[in-house]
Amino acid sequence: MDASTKRSYLELHLAVFLWGFTAILGKVITLEEIALVWWRLLFTCVSLLFFKVIWTHVPKYSWKLILRMMGIGIVVATHWVLFFGSIKYSNVSICLVCMATGSFFASLIEPILMRYKHKWYEVFLGLLVIPGMYLVVNFIPSEKVLGVYLGLLSALLAAIFSILNKQVIDENENINPLGMTFIELSSGLIFLSIIFPISKQYLGETAFVPAGFMDIFYLLILALLCTTFGYVLGLRALRHLSAFASTLVVNLEPVYGIILAWLIFQENQEVGQFFYLGVLIILFAVFMHPFMKRRFEKT
Repeated sequence: MDASTKRSYLELHLAVFLWGFTAILGKVITLEEIALVWWRLLFTCVSLLFFKVIWTHVPKYSWKLILRMMGIGIVVATHWVLFFGSIKYSNVSICLVCMATGSFFASLIEPILMRYKHKWYEVFLGLLVIPGMYLVVNFIPSEKVLGVYLGLLSALLAAIFSILNKQVIDENENINPLGMTFIELSSGLIFLSIIFPISKQYLGETAFVPAGFMDIFYLLILALLCTTFGYVLGLRALRHLSAFASTLVVNLEPVYGIILAWLIFQENQEVGQFFYLGVLIILFAVFMHPFMKRRFEKT
């Protein structure tokens, strides 16, 4: 393994660790989910403006393409709101287990949107997730079940926007990922700016301004370190790693997050052993996916 490959593995692991740490920050920030995501989007969009590529590439995009990316941005923002809502209504571990099902939602939805046949091994692994989720749902306190449903909806939206992003990139070879990200996140920011007054009226969300210095500090870490820096690290690493290798590393995100939740919040004391049996079944299916894909697609 050459030096650039080793560095790429380290960069990708660091990026995935930062993405897993996102859930920890969602737990400690006192803002409700919509306000939390609004501030995350604001700080991230401002940080992206410091990249020269934003100013050179974005003005070249057609309005049709921009509107398409804006639609994806609304899906992304909604996904993040549901993600942090899942954490608030359950805990970090439960939310991340739900997010681990995203790759299987993608395996069911992508063939429909991309118009190709479903692959039997993806359907098999998707079915394997069901008993795992059954154990997770049935062996957690009843007051946390709403968090499971929000987490699963978040995973579904994550699968949808990943597929839509792939379509945009495949159809526009010269598109820049950072420029695309800026358009999507800024449109998500506008969307939540419209939604927040409605949510305040009907859902009772009141706090919009961070409660104090620590909330602002955690929001800056969430936006600048976990989002912008993590994204740039991930992009750098993927230039030198195969899709198979990168998928295996990215699949560690829920593992990192759950371990952090055990260490920081002692969440392992909140659920029983059958919950973790369900987690193991789901993670087994997640990690088997790239191996089966590599094996059967070569055949």
